[in-house]
Amino acid sequence: MGRKRTKLIYTFKSDVLFKMLFTRNPDLPKRLVSVLLNIPLASIEQFYLTNTEMPPEEVVAKFCRLDINMIVDGKQVNIEIQVADEGNYLERTMFHWAKLFTTSLPSSEDYSKLPKTICISILGFVQFNCASVHSEFAPMGFNSPIFC
Repeated sequence: MGRKRTKLIYTFKSDVLFKMLFTRNPDLPKRLVSVLLNIPLASIEQFYLTNTEMPPEEVVAKFCRLDINMIVDGKQVNIEIQVADEGNYLERTMFHWAKLFTTSLPSSEDYSKLPKTICISILGFVQFNCASVHSEFAPMGFNSPIFC
């Protein structure tokens, strides 16, 4: 008598599968970024995956491990996938964004050389109670002529 076969279903909501797929097929994150950021694929001149581990500067500081980190035409782009709501995703995202932003400038460079830093989150849960599945955020100042 034969064994009943169980069909395995894989989704790319798993960090491991997501990273394997995108790091082994570097054209895939390039295509994804092209679609998500509305950049024509053919116009992307610079694209490469970068290190995802950002060790702390001090032993007691927080370690940061990103899912997929890349440079796209001089911009830093981080793609994170999070399946379960652990209750701190917004803070974690801001920590990752800030760490990427603040570690991107060599000591001798002028601050005007800081690259635009973009974090893309693919979530398996509802973060905001709104009809749209797409939200955009930017750090900004209030009551400043720069942002008015």
